[in-house]
Amino acid sequence: MKSARQILFGVMLAAAVMAAAPSARAQQINGTPGSPDATVTIDGKQIPPPPMPFGGVIKESVKDSTPYWPPRVVAPKGAPNILLVMTDDQGYGISSTFGGVIPTPAMDRVAKAGLRYTQFHSTALCSPTRAALITGRNHHTVGAGVVGELATGYPGYDSIIGPEHATIGEILKENGYATSWFGKEHNTPTFQYSLAGPYDQWPSGMGFEYFYGFMGGETDQWTPYLFRDHTQIFPWIGRKDYNLTTDMADEAVKYLHSMNAVAPDKPFFLYYVPGGTHSPHQPTKEWIAKIHAMHLFDNGWEKLRDTIFANQKKLGVIPPDTQLTPWPDGQAALGGAKLPRWDSLSLIQKKLYIRQAEVFAAYAAYTDYEIGRVIQEVQDQGKLDNTIIIYICGDNGTSPEGTLEGTYNTLTAYNGILTLPEPLQLLHYEDWGSDKTYPHMAVGWTWAFDTPFKWTKQVASHFGGTRQGMAISWPGHISDVGGIRTQFHHIIDIVPTLLEATGIKAPELVNGIPQKPIEGVSMAYTFDTANAKAPSKHETQYFEMVGNRAIYHDGWVAATTPPVAPWMLGATMPALGDYHWELYNIAKDYSENNDLAAQQPDKLKEMQALFLTEAGKYQVFPLDNSGFVRVLAPKPSATAGKTEFTYTGVNAGIPFGNAPSILDKDYTITAEITVPKGGAEGMIVTLGGRFGGYGLYLLKGKPIFTYNLLDMERFRWEGGVGGRVGADLFGRALAPGKHTLVFNFKYDGPGPGKGGTGVFTVDGKEMASKKIAHTIPLIMTVDETFDIGLDTGTGVDNSYQLPFKFTGTIDKLTTKLGPSQMSAADKKAAEEAYAKVNN
Repeated sequence: MKSARQILFGVMLAAAVMAAAPSARAQQINGTPGSPDATVTIDGKQIPPPPMPFGGVIKESVKDSTPYWPPRVVAPKGAPNILLVMTDDQGYGISSTFGGVIPTPAMDRVAKAGLRYTQFHSTALCSPTRAALITGRNHHTVGAGVVGELATGYPGYDSIIGPEHATIGEILKENGYATSWFGKEHNTPTFQYSLAGPYDQWPSGMGFEYFYGFMGGETDQWTPYLFRDHTQIFPWIGRKDYNLTTDMADEAVKYLHSMNAVAPDKPFFLYYVPGGTHSPHQPTKEWIAKIHAMHLFDNGWEKLRDTIFANQKKLGVIPPDTQLTPWPDGQAALGGAKLPRWDSLSLIQKKLYIRQAEVFAAYAAYTDYEIGRVIQEVQDQGKLDNTIIIYICGDNGTSPEGTLEGTYNTLTAYNGILTLPEPLQLLHYEDWGSDKTYPHMAVGWTWAFDTPFKWTKQVASHFGGTRQGMAISWPGHISDVGGIRTQFHHIIDIVPTLLEATGIKAPELVNGIPQKPIEGVSMAYTFDTANAKAPSKHETQYFEMVGNRAIYHDGWVAATTPPVAPWMLGATMPALGDYHWELYNIAKDYSENNDLAAQQPDKLKEMQALFLTEAGKYQVFPLDNSGFVRVLAPKPSATAGKTEFTYTGVNAGIPFGNAPSILDKDYTITAEITVPKGGAEGMIVTLGGRFGGYGLYLLKGKPIFTYNLLDMERFRWEGGVGGRVGADLFGRALAPGKHTLVFNFKYDGPGPGKGGTGVFTVDGKEMASKKIAHTIPLIMTVDETFDIGLDTGTGVDNSYQLPFKFTGTIDKLTTKLGPSQMSAADKKAAEEAYAKVNN
């Protein structure tokens, strides 16, 4: 008779075998089942796959039992490695691969080994394009109808990629790939940046096992807001030659080298998305010198357009009969948009603007060079023949966010300051692009770099905002090397292309969640030479961004005219129903130059109706062109509504979205500290840095509060000369013991960016009182953090050296905020101005 224990063993084994039997039958084990080297390729319908039954023998004693290792999941036999590359803010006319004057030999290399695509499209903005790229679904479908900073509580706009939309990283990881993400990460909701998580919207939660990159839309390349997985890191400290563009390539090469050492047969999926060429434009001085020596921009932006246009025809990346779209001179067809002609500029303006273009071009060439180093590592490992490389030039058109004049500090534009004193700009001529600047270029260059099309980044209705050059190589699978493909395709087509190339099916269940269909179509059919002229399989595609709309179907495009140019700030937006619509037959009019709306009104109505159908299908509604007041919309946050913040000890790296905002209001910062014997110095609290922010610190023991007005002017409160007479004439250091430092600011509102009076007291004695005329109205920093006890980014002035750790004790730090002194009208006007330059 069996014992109770034997019966229990039998029941457990039977249950396990029955539960997993269907899965076991569906999966074929390679090698000896149960051995440590056994593998299995799954059908991929459900990921992760259900556990396979234990195939060994379990008795009461190990000597009578047989072990059994579950097989390791591996990719389908012959599955290629994948290197997916996308640069930032680069229109169709930038790369040499597509007729631009900027040398991009790495992209040229991919094109010569594979195919160039001349009708490939983005969504017109950063995070929406990136969300569509990694999911294979339209950007509204995955909650990315606009950049995450403007998220609202609607399914198409909440900036959340739901679990029903698994990314290509998750799919490939569960099917045996090593997955990694290097560079820009603009898909985590801004309200989830902090260490409090959750992390399901970080790369690790989206299927990428390793992440090395920066959070948000942009970062300083000299001192980036950088993470390794979930941990902020500071590799530039002590390295004068540091630049993220090189560092990122170094890390990717190092990662590939290590992967090849530990798992040489495991295919990799490496997603490589550098910050170049989103602002700030910060290449190395060597690259600036190389481009300067080429004199590419001496003849101005109109002549640059002509040169690019001629190059594009020579290369065959535009049809021979393509027409160059007109320069914006205020004509109604361009919604009244106007840019200055080169000949209308002064010699000083020309000199400054040429410098801006050279730095931008150096950044583009530098970025491509470092991409080339990653490709070379793949070749050096002998893996290039089994690697599919996709190189997309830009996630949208070239950026117009640098204003008509360009700026040495993009934060000025982000705060609605669109004109800077020319002498101030010229002070930065020599160091433009260095760590002393955070620059962007004049919009005239932007329009030229989107040749032959109209418009720029942000404008989803026209190809200047959405047409991207793309090259794909895959040795042995693309025979028409160096060929050109003209089929219409979209960013959502990359995921289905990769799935077909790898032999992996889109899953039906991921972590138990039923999956929504992938909405793109595979481009793999274009790899066959016989299909070089085949009709596109992507027949219909909508476009929408902040009210600008377009619909493509079977060679036709209907599009709204942008009512306001993206560089014309503060203008009133019309009602959504009042937009003018244009109509183009792009099968005959590649550049969208000949508007047929008046000639074919019935065709236009047909296309408009189709847009409404597609918009309803993909969560585009509700349409909203108020757009930029949406930055004020309530979002989930642990600090939402708080007016008093209290901290103790050292706390560094708090995202600015989780920090107390002192903009446009009264505030009081109180620091209770202990100074040890021998004295103390260092940063007590800071937000921002070189390009805007504030800091409360002890310098050689002397208390100081500094307010940095966007690197245009700095204001300093301290004892001694300039302070209150008789209070601390010589600016003495604080004696050992406990002290209370208070900075109290009374804001001269209402309205944004007004001045106010700051009073600095130490132990109840007034050290300094100062009135300032202006404050930062909208955004103090993009990529620096709120730091207590040290300074992790750049300094608010040059009086101290980083990290400037506080050598005393911070017993208690309190920030109290008054109510915002911006009226509803102020908020609307200011946020429209802010977000038009901060997409």
